[in-house]
Amino acid sequence: MRRRRSHVLWLGVPYLLYLGALPFVNKVRPVVFGLPFLFFWLLIATLVTPLAIWFTWRGDKGMRGDKSMRGARDE
Repeated sequence: MRRRRSHVLWLGVPYLLYLGALPFVNKVRPVVFGLPFLFFWLLIATLVTPLAIWFTWRGDKGMRGDKSMRGARDE
């Protein structure tokens, strides 16, 4: 039986932030916190990327269960 791995969809968030939205945010104005909007957007995308990876890891950890958490050396 195949398990649902919907938590892997979190890995699409950085892709959408960097590439999918780039044509829409490629602007110099408005200026946010003294930064051009494009630079601010890329900064936010860089900060969100580790969160998306952490959500994916956390979801995968819950799918594995206790048996695979021990590792190969315990078997």
